Amino acid sequence: MNTNSPLFPERATILVVDDTPDNLSLMAALLKDIYRVKVANTGEKALKQAQSGHIPDLILLDIMMPGLSGYEVIRALKATPLTRDIPVIFLTAMCTEEDERKGLAMGAADYITKPISPPIVLARVKTQLENKAAADFLRDQNAYLETEVARRTRELAAIQDVTILALASLAETRDADTGNHIRRTQYFVRTLAEHLKTHPRFADFLSAQTIDLLFKSAPLHDIGKVGIPDRILLKPSRLTAEEFEIMKTHTTLGRNAIEQAERQLGMPVAFLALAKEIAYYHQEKWDGSGYPTGKSGEDIPIAARLMAVADVYDALVNRRVYKEGLSHAEAVSILAAGRGSHFDQDVLDAFLALQEAFRAIVVRFADRDVDRAAQAEPFATGQGSPS
Repeated sequence: MNTNSPLFPERATILVVDDTPDNLSLMAALLKDIYRVKVANTGEKALKQAQSGHIPDLILLDIMMPGLSGYEVIRALKATPLTRDIPVIFLTAMCTEEDERKGLAMGAADYITKPISPPIVLARVKTQLENKAAADFLRDQNAYLETEVARRTRELAAIQDVTILALASLAETRDADTGNHIRRTQYFVRTLAEHLKTHPRFADFLSAQTIDLLFKSAPLHDIGKVGIPDRILLKPSRLTAEEFEIMKTHTTLGRNAIEQAERQLGMPVAFLALAKEIAYYHQEKWDGSGYPTGKSGEDIPIAARLMAVADVYDALVNRRVYKEGLSHAEAVSILAAGRGSHFDQDVLDAFLALQEAFRAIVVRFADRDVDRAAQAEPFATGQGSPS
């Protein structure tokens, strides 16, 4: 008799546990032509065999044994991850309905009373082995699918990150002086968000997922610069009023470019929603004097408020085509003066509390020609908020 099948291609191993030698001999003789048979005459030996070497595919287990009873054996098997999925069939002289109920309640797959009927034993063993084989197959398939989903999710996240950085870098190539600006502002925004995530005004918005999306979206804040003419973007002197109006359109150009990408995808994308807010509103000011819409206060999206602080600080301490970088202390003083006018007061207070972290990010992602004096300058103290 051959039990090989697509679900069970090899001969199954059955462990027979009974303290009576005659019973062990009887069961071994019944099963040996079909299955690999192992025997154990105590519960302790049964557990040792089940948990070492080749794990049995099924266990036929007596209940009344000296030492560990069958109940104690099955309890130990089910408590151990290595053996909890092995089907156990109680094979016992305990034949009351209550005995059977207790055995099944403890996790037995089946319950056979002695004296046995060989055809019944063989049929029930075969059924439980087929059930186990099917369950193992599904478990393996589920594990494979979970692993594959995790792998593809990581790939998609990596592709997403690379795409964002590639798009942002496209804008940066237009303006060589900005160097690592996109990396620095990315970390500035995350640092602010992590600090504010328990603040009553921001806690509902700044979940771990949102902070991650902010970090990914931040590099796209200046993507609209791709559409600004070189004569304006790279001008080494102060812009005229007309030129500044053109420069200001980079916020709208950026938002429109991201919306176009969404339309091509045919569906809204969470991180692009934040990217649009950052690109379009990061030049708005708390008092409503910013652009492109003149929004003020709480009407400015939180993502844009965080980027406003990050963007201005980085622009101040790093060299641009039209200026040299300021010292850290000078930049902090300028930002502090904008508390409640240019910047959300609580976001600006977070920046003031995080000065050392911001300075460290500037050093970590320094441009090659960064103002070394600004790096070396000791931190100014007592940078209080203006009244």
